Amino acid sequence: MRMTNLLMPTLREVPAEAEIKSHQLMLRAGYIRKIAAGIYSYLPLGMRTLKKVEQIVREEMDRAGAQELLMPALLPAEVYQESGRWDVFGDSMFKLKDRGKRDFCLGPTHEEPFTNLCINEVRSYREYPITLYQIQTKYRDEGRPRFGLIRSREFIMKDAYSFDLDEIGLDISYKKMYNAYCRIFERLGLDFTIVDADSGAMGGSGSQEFMVKSPVGEDGIAYCDACGYAANYEKASAIPQNKDFPEGELSLEKIKTPDVHTIEELVSFMESEPYVFAKTIIYKADDKYIAAMVRGDREINEVKLKNLIGATDDLVLAEPSAVREITKAQVGFAGPIGLNIPVYADLEVKNMKNFIVGANETDYHYKNVNIGRDFTPDQFSDIRVIEEGDACPVCGQPIKTAQGIEVGHIFKLGTKYSKSLGLNYQSESGETKTVVMGCYGIGVTRCMAAAIEQGNDENGMVLPVSIAPFEAIVIPVNSKDENQVSLAEKIYEELKAKGVDALLDDRAERAGVKFKDADLIGIPLRIVVGKKCSEGIVEFKLRTDTVCSEINIDDAISSAISYISTNKQKG
Repeated sequence: MRMTNLLMPTLREVPAEAEIKSHQLMLRAGYIRKIAAGIYSYLPLGMRTLKKVEQIVREEMDRAGAQELLMPALLPAEVYQESGRWDVFGDSMFKLKDRGKRDFCLGPTHEEPFTNLCINEVRSYREYPITLYQIQTKYRDEGRPRFGLIRSREFIMKDAYSFDLDEIGLDISYKKMYNAYCRIFERLGLDFTIVDADSGAMGGSGSQEFMVKSPVGEDGIAYCDACGYAANYEKASAIPQNKDFPEGELSLEKIKTPDVHTIEELVSFMESEPYVFAKTIIYKADDKYIAAMVRGDREINEVKLKNLIGATDDLVLAEPSAVREITKAQVGFAGPIGLNIPVYADLEVKNMKNFIVGANETDYHYKNVNIGRDFTPDQFSDIRVIEEGDACPVCGQPIKTAQGIEVGHIFKLGTKYSKSLGLNYQSESGETKTVVMGCYGIGVTRCMAAAIEQGNDENGMVLPVSIAPFEAIVIPVNSKDENQVSLAEKIYEELKAKGVDALLDDRAERAGVKFKDADLIGIPLRIVVGKKCSEGIVEFKLRTDTVCSEINIDDAISSAISYISTNKQKG
C-alpha cells in the first residue's frame, strides 16, 4: 500500500472525548471514528488490525477443531423467551418490533440460537461432540458506554459453543478451548492472566476469564504470586481476617449519634476503628427486600450476595422510602436488630463481639451488640469483596490485587440451555439424555483496544507484528530526490514480493512528519532511505528500539524479512 492512496486522517491533538490511552491513540491514528455513544466506524487502518485479530482467532479455533458458521444478529423474542433470558437481560438488550408488531432483539449473545440449531440439525448421538463458532457483531445497550472499544454498545465478538454427550466430554472440549485461548492471546502479544470467574447471566457450573492487567480495567483481579491462585473480585473467596474484640458480652446500650450516617462519620464521632462497626445495607432482590451485613471496614460483594440468595436480576440498593418503611428511620441508621426482612451476614461478622450497629431509629446506634443475644442472621456466608493483603484462599499468603480488562471468557454451561430448550439425544442403548454444553467468548474489538492499552509510548502505538496494520514501512526522506524515491520503491517492491505487508510513505511531506505518523500508527519496523542511499546505506529501526542502525540495503531487506517471519506467529 502507498500512503498517497491510504485514508489515514491522523490527529495531532488528543480528542477531548477520549478517556484512556487506547481510545486516544485509535482516534489520533485514524483507526476509528465515533458515530454515537459506544458506536464506532472502523477506518482502513483499524480495519486492517481488526481483520488480523480475527484471523488469529479463526486460525486457532479451526486448529482446535471448531467449525465456523454465521448466525443472524436480528433474532425473534421466542428464541430467548423459551430459556427465560428475554427478561433476564433487561434494559441491556436492544428490543424492537417488526411491522407485524412481533418482538425482536439485536443478539447480545447466541446460546439459544446455537442450541436450536443442534435441535433441528444434529440427528444422532454419533454426530457429537461438536463445537461451532462465529465472529459476529453483538449489541448490548450499556448504561455507561466508555473507554472507546473497551465498553461499547456495538462490538465484534467470537462466540463458540461446544455440545457433548456428557460431563467428561465437556471437560475435554473446555480444555481444548482453554488451550486455544492461550495460543490466541499469546499470538496477539497480550500479557494476560487467567482467573476464576462468576458465570453471571450465562449460568453454568464454572467459568474462567482471560484478563489483561491494566489500570483502566473495569474488573478487579485478586491473585497470589506464591501459588498462582487468581480470580476476579466477583468470584474471589474472601477468608475471614478476624480482629480482636473485648472478651465477654457487655450490656447492650443505645447511644445518640445525631446526623452521623456513614462509617467515616461514626469513626470520627466515637473515636473508634472502622472494624468495630457492622454496616447493614438494604437491597431490593427481585420482588423482595433483604439486608446484608459486613464489617465497617469492608464492602459488600453484590454478585456473591445475589448468588447466595438465588436472585434473578442484579441487586439494587433499596430506595430511601423503602428504607424508611422497613427501618422506621432515616437512611444511615439501619441495623439488624428487630428487622422483619431476611438478614445475611458476612463470615467476619460471625466473629465480632460487642460491636456497633444502626438502631433503626433516626440519630441512634446500638453499641455492645452480640450475635445470638441481640439478633441472629438468617445466614452467614462469604459476601464481602476481597482486599489487598487478605489471605490467599489456597495457600494463605497475602493476596495482591489489580485492575484488568476482560478479553475472553469460557463457561461450562452444563445442561442449563439444552435442558430448558430440549436438546436431547438417544444413546446407543435407546435412553434419552440431555446434551452438555460449553460457551466460549472473545471480545475481538476489545482485544485490539487491550493490545494498544498495553503497547504504547509517548509517540504512539507499539503493536506486535501479528496485528499491526502494516508490518514494515519504507520512507524516502526527500520525496524530490529521484535516487531516494527510486530506491525506496525498489525496497518496497522486494519486501512485498517476499510476503511482507509493507507500506510506502510516498507523500510529499517532511521527514519528521513521516516518522511521527509511522510511530503513531504502530508499525513495527522502519526502513529510511536518505542521503547515504548512493553509498548503498539505509537506516533500519524497530519500533521498540530507541536508536536506528545504518546498514546496507540487502542486509536491511533480509533483516526485515527475518524479523517479521520470526515475530509474526508469536505476537
